[in-house]
Amino acid sequence: MPPFPLRGRQHWQRYREIAQILFRHGFDQLVDLLELAPFVPLPARWRRPRGEDWTAPERLRHAIEELGPTFIKLGQILSTRPDLIPPDFLAELAKLQDSAPPFPSADARALIEAELGKPLDAVFASFDDAPLAAASLGQVHRAVLIGGERVVAKVQRPNVEAIINTDLDILFDLAGLAQARTPLGRMYDLTEIAEDFAATLRSELDYAREGRNAERFQRNFVNDAAIYIPRIHWDYSTRRVLILEEIEGIKINDIAALNAAGIDRHRLALESARLIITQVFQHHFFHADPHPGNFYVIPPRDSNELPRIGAMDFGMVGEIDSRTREHLLRLMIAVVRQDAESIVDEFLRMGVLKWGEFDRERLERDLQRFLNRYRGQPLKEWRARDLVNDALPIAFRHHLHFPAELWLLAKVMAMSEGVAQQLDPEFDLFSVAEPYARELYAEMLSPRAVGRRALESLSEWGEEFLLLPQQLRRIIERAELGALQVVVREEQDTARLDRWDRMASRLAASILIAAITIAVTLLIPLLASDTWRILAAVLIALGFANATLLTIWLIVSTLPRRGK
Repeated sequence: MPPFPLRGRQHWQRYREIAQILFRHGFDQLVDLLELAPFVPLPARWRRPRGEDWTAPERLRHAIEELGPTFIKLGQILSTRPDLIPPDFLAELAKLQDSAPPFPSADARALIEAELGKPLDAVFASFDDAPLAAASLGQVHRAVLIGGERVVAKVQRPNVEAIINTDLDILFDLAGLAQARTPLGRMYDLTEIAEDFAATLRSELDYAREGRNAERFQRNFVNDAAIYIPRIHWDYSTRRVLILEEIEGIKINDIAALNAAGIDRHRLALESARLIITQVFQHHFFHADPHPGNFYVIPPRDSNELPRIGAMDFGMVGEIDSRTREHLLRLMIAVVRQDAESIVDEFLRMGVLKWGEFDRERLERDLQRFLNRYRGQPLKEWRARDLVNDALPIAFRHHLHFPAELWLLAKVMAMSEGVAQQLDPEFDLFSVAEPYARELYAEMLSPRAVGRRALESLSEWGEEFLLLPQQLRRIIERAELGALQVVVREEQDTARLDRWDRMASRLAASILIAAITIAVTLLIPLLASDTWRILAAVLIALGFANATLLTIWLIVSTLPRRGK
């Protein structure tokens, strides 16, 4: 048995299963690289790999499906990481479905009774033994409460938590080996990626968290009649059992049933997209698995009502902070303007790229080719799915380290557009998103938002200033020890020097605008003073005038130059 440095010895049998599945699907080099070869018996090594006519991405998908729930979830998450996975593998991983054979209803009944501490018939008037659906972590049964309310019971698979904990231990071991032995490990912190995945998966095992997510959506949409979120029955819900109100309606992609019910599919497409965009731009908290099976259309009860969209399954959600939203909006503006240089500048501000660790000219050239595909094309003809798919090779080639939430958001927008276009083939996602983007952009430029960002920047600069003496002392110490090296390189590319000069000028102007804004804000209370009113008014007017002129110059300087 190979000398595993961490937890490998206690999971010997599972290591054996993983090694043999990978080998059986033709990944013998990966088995050798990860020191799993001793787990593959000699007779198995002489067998022909399964699915010889499959491509490598297809073989990987089939191997992951055979490896079980932990690896299926890992594959689904990796399908949203084009910075890690080549595009052809990415497309295949996106086909992974979270489905599994149902487990016996007797096990579901036993688990509910154990979790609630009472017999099943003390809670339910009836319980349907045939599951509605089965997934890798659990399955769903219809039931009726004693009071007569129709509900669905989401029940976790027996021992699934122990199985997942074992697999996560193994993944940490394998991530450590891959970190040390593969080119991917030199570019990414694979152990950190494994830790993030473990946190995500363990949170999905907590059904109480899913219930809290549902209630957060209820609060966010409390005044929106177009969406319906089912009620959670907390008296009968735990970490492993979730009882929620049943939604009776038509699946959102059942076109024939929608037509038979007289539903306006064009309006429904607009509403379905609006709900997702509202979550992203206004609530900053979004449903991250918007496939058609999770949404139902509730027909109106009379002519005075409109159909409602009922949402299900809140285990996978996403959240983006205000700074990320602003980065995203500036990227969208740069894409619409066809400005590759501004896109790269925004990547640097986001930390997606690091100075000196990428080829700027090559990246701008690839981005310009990407933008040229949409040059002259009306915005209403753009498709989110095409934009995402066209950007994937660039993300992989240049190792763009976007936050995982942004990749997830891109997938959500593409899926939402796909659902809406099933309802209405002429649907235009960007026309729905545009008013929200304009509102966010106006908010981003408001004095309050500018002041907030200025205070944040000043705070960061203040912290850096306080650390400056320590950093200077370290530099002097290294110089005294002869360990300091200074490299001087002549830069022949005058265009690049000019670009850096413009960026430095913009940064200086932005800092000056922020400083003036803060100073003016501090002077406003003096307007109420008889002594200082005139002086304060003059200084405020001068401050606003200077800030306005600098802002105009800054905006003009960011516009694309002719011939570029």
